[in-house]
Amino acid sequence: MKTYNFDEIVPREGTDCIKYDAREWMFKTNDVLPLWVADMDFRTPDFIVNAIKKRAEHEIYGYTFKPDSYFNSVIGWMKRRHNWDIQKEWISFSPGVVAGLTLGIETFSKPGDEVIVQPPVYFPFFDCVKGTKRKLIENPLKIENGRYTFDFDDLKTKITPKTKILMLCNPQNPGGMVWTKEELEELSTICLQNKIMVISDEIHSDLIFREHKHIPFATISEEAANNCVVFMAPSKTFNVAGLSSSLAIIPNKANFARYERALGVGHLGMGNIFGSVALEAAYSHGDEWLEQMLAYLWENYRLLEKYFKKNLPKVKVMKPEATYLIWLDFTEYGMNDEELSKFIADKAKVGLNNGGRFGTGGNGRMRINIGCPRSILLKALEQIGKAFNDK
Repeated sequence: MKTYNFDEIVPREGTDCIKYDAREWMFKTNDVLPLWVADMDFRTPDFIVNAIKKRAEHEIYGYTFKPDSYFNSVIGWMKRRHNWDIQKEWISFSPGVVAGLTLGIETFSKPGDEVIVQPPVYFPFFDCVKGTKRKLIENPLKIENGRYTFDFDDLKTKITPKTKILMLCNPQNPGGMVWTKEELEELSTICLQNKIMVISDEIHSDLIFREHKHIPFATISEEAANNCVVFMAPSKTFNVAGLSSSLAIIPNKANFARYERALGVGHLGMGNIFGSVALEAAYSHGDEWLEQMLAYLWENYRLLEKYFKKNLPKVKVMKPEATYLIWLDFTEYGMNDEELSKFIADKAKVGLNNGGRFGTGGNGRMRINIGCPRSILLKALEQIGKAFNDK
């Protein structure tokens, strides 16, 4: 069994990467440690790199289709990782999950229809709704026992005859919740009763910690499967976001056909050669690498948790059940979002995501990316600790 080295520091400056090379644009300075954009600083695993190199050796990169081996890799991965039996006829494509979310909204609703989002949540959700001229309806999450959960009472009051779609973030970003079967069942029941389709962003579904288990929304029931579109991708799991290859999994035959028509109108279904090659390699050979990477991430989280508890106990850390994105509550320091972001960037020299961007419930909070070598994370934590303790 190969052992992978996640402590290795791989320089990323000068590669046109947003995380490092866009620091001046984002933070007005280039000297912050960037722990913001949701990609990792680990090398893309060798079995993906080697597959891309092998395909690149054939020096014609013309029009291609996805072979049976591509679909079989997806089917096998979903069965092994999520105990989800899917069929080739359910598998469609999107250049990215956000592109798929937008296309799903345009396909299954009309301008002026209402779309429910559950903040604090991944901020492109808001753009997908507003940009397609749908009406954004917020059903904020609530915190119980230190984790987010759905506010079903509030949800029921927000639904009207114009409510057509609920956008689900599963697992949840930025809180890192893995929704339980009971939570998803109740959500599905409410949506079915009100003829609301669920569009489920499950891009973080492979990044699950310890005793938790990801439940694809479509596995809740046959009725739920027929009332949803599920988006997944290898991009977060294997650090290949730049290859723009995501999956739309749609069990309902009629809904699949509607989505495929919309995909075809924009000629978006082909994707790119290297994205398809990477996806197939990831889902065919990625199990052991993923297990090692998850173990490393969990130790990164434990380091962060212990550091804040010892050095900055005012900061409340939401314990993640999934993802390499950790939600930090700085509200006891009494700073607004702008002040907090500026303080951490200017004084601590660390670049984090501003919690206010995630909508209701995000004020006074920050999102930190722990998908990096432990030495970098420790340096960032020490700089944050010094800045606040010297304040």
